[in-house]
Amino acid sequence: METGYDILFFWVARMIMMGLENTGEAPFRWVYLHGLVRDEKGEKMSKVKGNVLNPLQAIDEYGCDALRFALTTGSTPGNDSKISAQRLEAGRNFTNKLWNAARFLTMSLENAGQGGDALAALPVEDRWILSRLNRVTADVKRLLEDFQFGEAERQVYEFIWDEYCDWYIEISKVRMRGGGVSPLPVLVKALETSLRLLHPFMPFVTEELWQRLPRQAGQPDSIMIAHYPVADDKALDPEAERVMGAVIEIVRSIRNTRAQFRVPLDKWMEARIFAEDGMKDALAQHVPAMETLARARPVSVHPAKQRQAPDKDTLALVLPEAEVLLPLAGVVDLAAERKRLAGEVANTEKFVSGVEARLNDQAFLSRAPEDVVEKEREKLASSRDKLGKLTSLLSQLQK
Repeated sequence: METGYDILFFWVARMIMMGLENTGEAPFRWVYLHGLVRDEKGEKMSKVKGNVLNPLQAIDEYGCDALRFALTTGSTPGNDSKISAQRLEAGRNFTNKLWNAARFLTMSLENAGQGGDALAALPVEDRWILSRLNRVTADVKRLLEDFQFGEAERQVYEFIWDEYCDWYIEISKVRMRGGGVSPLPVLVKALETSLRLLHPFMPFVTEELWQRLPRQAGQPDSIMIAHYPVADDKALDPEAERVMGAVIEIVRSIRNTRAQFRVPLDKWMEARIFAEDGMKDALAQHVPAMETLARARPVSVHPAKQRQAPDKDTLALVLPEAEVLLPLAGVVDLAAERKRLAGEVANTEKFVSGVEARLNDQAFLSRAPEDVVEKEREKLASSRDKLGKLTSLLSQLQK
């Protein structure tokens, strides 16, 4: 039984009492109580207020699956949720992301090579995505059994968007240009399984895309009657996840540095990576991918024991599995950046002092609602974190 918590007594309790009275049995074993769907301000929808979302209009503008995504993702049993244009747009964007991933795949299949069958023979990025896929599959099964539907959908969403689309597909493009073992068999397997994971939440786009993928022997005619994915523990590969986690962290840190210093896209940054011997050899195999994805060239990988103190005007990024040195001379106007960072530090310090003074004011704490006070505490924590990063960055540039 599934219904809103607001009619627990009027509907659910009455059905149970009538079932016991007339048949001697309860009509159902489980009752899933979802929250109310409120407007973007958190107010209950009402025709009188004029804040009701017309689902038919939302479907016409954003699509049915986008509406389902906005209503269900991140929701928790019994808790109200807000619906807004931003959430509907997020659902539509995710639908477009899925469509573009499948379109890239189907356009590339005509040049598909042969992939290896044994997991150990696959490149590390293939073993990584299959390992992550099976971890997500196991998590989704556990969450669905616990009625955590919104969290299950969120995990599928993050896997498809972040790991499959933003990382694995982009790394696969580099591989396909370089030749060697084709990533297409694994690309197809990961997407096909992901579509089956996502199908209960977004049935229409998953059915359409599933029909466009190569059909395996024994597969049914519709995703609706296909088996729901089951995790394979043999596909779990912690070492592949560790290596690819390091690659992703290195690329992300270089991208963040480019954004921080406003480096134009047509300028390439040199990157020197230092890592322990085992990780060094693994990272060296992904230099072409790191160069392309981070727009860094040349990228060189060295043993950690060869690492020396950074030269002047070289930024050091300390990561869990490696350290990255980025020479900034010739790429960044260092004098202008020092001035800009000093200004940001001063402004952030002023803002932090103002929030601290507000939170130390007993009159404010006694009058302000608890949610307002909590937001101020969150602002303070975020600003302190930002100040620490800015101060560290400025100190490196002033050496």
